[in-house]
Amino acid sequence: MFPSRRILGVRIDATDYASATRQILDWARAGESRYVCCATVNNVIEARDSGGYAGVMEGADLVTSDGMPLVWTLRALGIREATRVYGPDLMPMVMEAAERDGVPVAVYGGTPGVLAELQRRFSVVYAEAPPFRLPTGEEDDRTTRAMLASGARIVFVGLGSPKQDRWMHAHRGRIPAVMIGVGAAFDFLAGAKVQAPRWMQNHDLEWLFRLATEPGRLWRRYLKQNPRFALLALTQVVRARLL
Repeated sequence: MFPSRRILGVRIDATDYASATRQILDWARAGESRYVCCATVNNVIEARDSGGYAGVMEGADLVTSDGMPLVWTLRALGIREATRVYGPDLMPMVMEAAERDGVPVAVYGGTPGVLAELQRRFSVVYAEAPPFRLPTGEEDDRTTRAMLASGARIVFVGLGSPKQDRWMHAHRGRIPAVMIGVGAAFDFLAGAKVQAPRWMQNHDLEWLFRLATEPGRLWRRYLKQNPRFALLALTQVVRARLL
């Protein structure tokens, strides 16, 4: 479908916004149950450390390069045209294409206030802010039935990784829709959180901006995982070039 490389064992697909949007809409119009992961360094390291989560990432129908370190690694591994496909930018593009084509969309995750703002901005047939704890089996069945009844063919999932990826993997085949894990996109699009300036995003400094704004939640992810990824990815690239 798309050219790809395995980065530390995780398949990352080299696509772009237009191509990813077209593929998602094609699946959605056909009523196919699929899921899309917007991958960052966090996803790759988590998959490396957890065999169960590695299976979740492997099962995804599309894995975009959400983070610039993955884009740079794809390019170093021979896919020169690789570009970033960032969840908070992909979501409004897919939303607009879905509305234009009459494809029903649902949102799952976030808080009631954030979802209310998304519903004000976009056409949404179903919205749910689940509890921050794991839902019970009864709650999960109720959510699944409600999504089926809504007729949604695209479901944006904003639970954060790896939680959202595990949720999508568990619901593949149960919900006839394309599920897309978009992380903090709900908060950014609703204005609940401030995004890093575009120049910081383009130079892989978004992590620094987010660390400064949410240090208690993100310091372990960025200060431990980013240096580890850099070392491991550099080793992979060097070995690939020596072969």
